[in-house]
Amino acid sequence: MSDFVRSLRLWFAPGRIRDEGETPDYRFSLANERTFLAWLRTALALVGGGFAVDQFLPDLRWGVRVGLALALLGAGALCALRAVNHWVRCERAMRRGEDLPVSRFPAVLSLVVAVVALAMVLVVVLGWAEG
Repeated sequence: MSDFVRSLRLWFAPGRIRDEGETPDYRFSLANERTFLAWLRTALALVGGGFAVDQFLPDLRWGVRVGLALALLGAGALCALRAVNHWVRCERAMRRGEDLPVSRFPAVLSLVVAVVALAMVLVVVLGWAEG
């Protein structure tokens, strides 16, 4: 069974993670959980931003508004999924005494948010486009 499938199963049966390695210091597991919750807060903020762009900027050209909203909503969905995946991967690594996993996701998420922010700066500087 691939490592991805094993990780995916642990999303829905996290108690099975105890079958691997040794229990880490609970402070590390709690820190991992706090990081998970921080990623979820970020995901919720991105989803909220996507809805805000769509609902509160009706004068913005449809294509621009929908594009910005979908970028934020997509980033929020990916962030939520990545949060649980990262939690499982880190918990497994701690139990096995391995290095914590590295990820490019924070850089990708930062780039998406930066592109949307720059697009919003252009919208503000150039004024609202006519619907």
